[in-house]
Amino acid sequence: MKIAVIGAGASGMMAALQAARVGAAVSLFERNASVGRKVLVTGSGRCNITNDAAAAGAYACADPRWMETLLGQFGVTDLLTTLAGIGVLAHKTADGWYYPLSESARTVVDAFDSALRLAGVELCALAQVTAIQPGKGRFTVRFLREDMQEERLFDRVIVCAGGAAYPSLGSRGELFPALARLGHTILPNRPALAPVLADLGDLQPLEGVRLDLGAAVWKGDQCLGASRGNAIFTKWGLNGPAVMDISHHVSAHPPADLRLSLDLLAFFREEFDQLLARSRQTDMPLRVFLGAFFPPKVSATFAGIARVPEDTAMKDVSDRALRILQGRLADTRLRLNGVRGFEYCQVSAGGVPVGEVDPVSMQSRRVPGLYLAGETLDVVGPCGGYNLQYAFSSGAVAGRSAAGAG
Repeated sequence: MKIAVIGAGASGMMAALQAARVGAAVSLFERNASVGRKVLVTGSGRCNITNDAAAAGAYACADPRWMETLLGQFGVTDLLTTLAGIGVLAHKTADGWYYPLSESARTVVDAFDSALRLAGVELCALAQVTAIQPGKGRFTVRFLREDMQEERLFDRVIVCAGGAAYPSLGSRGELFPALARLGHTILPNRPALAPVLADLGDLQPLEGVRLDLGAAVWKGDQCLGASRGNAIFTKWGLNGPAVMDISHHVSAHPPADLRLSLDLLAFFREEFDQLLARSRQTDMPLRVFLGAFFPPKVSATFAGIARVPEDTAMKDVSDRALRILQGRLADTRLRLNGVRGFEYCQVSAGGVPVGEVDPVSMQSRRVPGLYLAGETLDVVGPCGGYNLQYAFSSGAVAGRSAAGAG
């Protein structure tokens, strides 16, 4: 069985390794000079491998049952076992995020590179695949290498070429036209897990501040998506997991229709209410009360919004000013201007809808013998290892199935 795997990112490396271990002759095509370039930048170079909460409901895709089927075949435990087998040991943080013990994405890529070589995978580096042509039970794969057009025949093809995120690392979504010619629907690529562009308005003084908060994207009275996590205020908007996890909702709609809601009390609302009740009729300064929860710059900004001097005793803060303060802390609405581009996002949404691929095998429902995995499909998970888990899972199932073990 001769199998071509196109793309040597997380899903492609896993697909090639699994197929070769089953006994297939695997050729791994990669437009870069080496494997795993996008993996190297994951987790800020630490490689957030997976997450204990990586379940179907955490992902944005057209059919949660599709994701449930996929993860049921190759889930978190399967991934950790497979990684340990190639020399990548992992540790878990208190919140369920997994990283290699080395705390280095480089060691993960090196382990895959070694495992692929030991399994006999042929790496066709600096090769850009331009076309996939089925015919008479086989596939012709055409590619450019050293400015020369070449072609080779394969029994199966696994496309793991990625979307459009990180174009500087070679992922530009260039194979989607080829998949469209084969009969697949291609949803437009758009940034996901991206920083959001927003007018900070009277929160402009918070530029540079990092906070844990709740965030939600609203279209009129409809909440499109909500998240909780860390965020940093910037001159152009906000960055960090709290907003990145819901950025795919922003890129899917005209920004003029959207508003971003920030809840600065999301992580300690009960403690806030308790301290407010105890201090409301005391001489405690507003600055001290707010300082129990926020850094000075945040306290000063919101006291200014409520038009109350920071040294005002809590007993002298008017009920109206307190309502304004609480309301803005719990729900400040910002006008959205979109998201930052593909060069700033961690993954892209769009591509082939999951309904066009069998989750039991990752085989195309349109083209027998063609398998799709990773960012080629329209799947987005939140920050925290979810997207690498999906990439590894889809690649493992595709590799095994294409080689006849699935």
